[in-house]
Amino acid sequence: MQLATLVDPDLARRGAPRTLHQKWRQVRLAWRIEARWSKAEILEAYLNRVSVRGELEGVGAAASVLFGKAPHGLDTAEAAVLAALLRAPNARADTVTRRALTLIESQQVAAPPDTVRAAAVRAVEAPLGAVPRVALAPHAAARLVGSQPFDRPSAATTSAGRTSPREGAKPGHGQPSSVALATTFDAAPPADPLRHRLASGAVASTLDGGVQRVAIDSLRRHLLAVRAERVRDGAVLVVDNTTGDVLAYVGGSGDLSSARHVDGIRARRQAGSTLKPFVYALALDDRVLTAASLLEDTPLDVPVAGGLYRPRNYDEGFRGLVSVRTALAASLNVPAVRALDLVGEEAAVERLRRLGFDGLRESGDYYGPSMALGSADVSLWELVNAYRTLARGGVWTPLRLAADDPADGERRIYSERAAFVVSSILSDRESHSATFGLENPLATRFWTAVKTGTSKEMRDNWCVGYSRRYTVGVWVGNFDGEPMRNVSGVTGAAPVWAEVMAWLHRAAPSAPPATPAGVIAASVAFPGAVEPARIEWFLAGTEPRPSAPAEASGHPRIVAPVSGAIIALDPDIPPERERVVFEAADTRGALHWMLDGQDLGAARDVHVWRPTRGAHVLVLIDEAARVIDRVRFEVRGGARTTPARER
Repeated sequence: MQLATLVDPDLARRGAPRTLHQKWRQVRLAWRIEARWSKAEILEAYLNRVSVRGELEGVGAAASVLFGKAPHGLDTAEAAVLAALLRAPNARADTVTRRALTLIESQQVAAPPDTVRAAAVRAVEAPLGAVPRVALAPHAAARLVGSQPFDRPSAATTSAGRTSPREGAKPGHGQPSSVALATTFDAAPPADPLRHRLASGAVASTLDGGVQRVAIDSLRRHLLAVRAERVRDGAVLVVDNTTGDVLAYVGGSGDLSSARHVDGIRARRQAGSTLKPFVYALALDDRVLTAASLLEDTPLDVPVAGGLYRPRNYDEGFRGLVSVRTALAASLNVPAVRALDLVGEEAAVERLRRLGFDGLRESGDYYGPSMALGSADVSLWELVNAYRTLARGGVWTPLRLAADDPADGERRIYSERAAFVVSSILSDRESHSATFGLENPLATRFWTAVKTGTSKEMRDNWCVGYSRRYTVGVWVGNFDGEPMRNVSGVTGAAPVWAEVMAWLHRAAPSAPPATPAGVIAASVAFPGAVEPARIEWFLAGTEPRPSAPAEASGHPRIVAPVSGAIIALDPDIPPERERVVFEAADTRGALHWMLDGQDLGAARDVHVWRPTRGAHVLVLIDEAARVIDRVRFEVRGGARTTPARER
């Protein structure tokens, strides 16, 4: 009956006895609570809503403000004082002491009277509101109830930050924890957003209190370590790969942040290099690249609207010919732009949308070649689930924050074969070392696949990766967009990622995934020994031919026209005399030109083409019809238009 009054503010006395109608409503609501919840759950709900002293609501807030502790840290004397305050919230210290001692005696527990008296004095004289009130997952609670984060106590607190009758049991991954409560008692929907969200009873979250605390602590310590580099904000998301359950949802850095109510998990920021694996996965599935394909890491000028786009690597250096494995693991920029050009910007954007990046609403041309380097805005929520898709062999399902969230909606985004090869590259410690060195936060003692990213002017820093069981994503930066200083992927977000992942696997192994059908291992030797010979993974049918082991696809390339070129026809030249030259470099074997799907013949020699207006795709293919290189260009203009007065 008391809980019913706490749940429905309209049942409060408000200085006068309740009416008969109010009493009847209280009885009906109490019946509903009794029918749905166990006695332990009713007690838990009561302790989370009851007024303890002043405006303090719930024993969690009272323990924090009056004693500076979480409820599980209270000693016998303090617990007895809080129990005494439930009956008389505004009683004097001597009255609270007497009642607490009586309670201790009746429960046959021991506590020195002086200790009880000191606890009562401290509770009664504590300045209300002087101690910060603990909320371990305010952004998750706000998302669950459909409201905004708040500072003052509320029923919308996650189980990770409050006591419960089940406190002694460690939550299992996938075992929901109660988050908030409310019941319905009228046909009309309640006006309060919290009660409206929870009208059918308790809402259970998927959060794990232990994981949440570790993520908060790790983020805070590492942000303090780089605070001098102008870093204030961060976010951490931990999910279970199999179920999609969210185990930790740290939306901000709390009192370190200048915008503590901003949810860093849902906010969209520039992705940096974190989108590169998805470009390469598409190229593998399209069979235009393999992990051993050679791409040029050399200065590149790409025509774009307004001028030329010149991608550069993080260290401002170039490495010449590199394999796809090295290019992705070392996060090289120019090869990623070349890979995007092979698959096409529109195809890449479409695949990213299917992967759950809902913010990508423009065409591929809008994002341009810089999309491969993270010019698109993404959220940590989207990014973590995209990497989880790779961990699941290319199959996407939605994440779950509430235990009753639907788990349906499964769809295949990449083949299991492509996901396996990309995971192999992202877990390759030796290939990572080309940029990050052998000893770095990305190198774990168990199997993980991980990628970092830093956006333009160091405004955003990401680290997202997965083991066999978990996917962990970390973002650090500043919500106001202020650039950081001297913060890279391995100094900003990566240490938090590594620490959280190590804690998750402190007693659990993470073995490499099994090789799926359709993936074969083959030896590859590179021309000119640009990389050491090795055993590489290939999608069946893309492995090197035994007769030519030194050839790696991707080295022959189109040199004219350049991708993205706009060719203007000269109005003073007769159309039958206009010509465009197609030229390829380092051609070997029976390579052919294909223009808009039409075979133009062998590519060993320069091909001269009579242009036609419109957009065109020129492809260089081998004798097995595999795409070696692809460029897109457009022909504009034509015959001069004669003004009317000259006709």
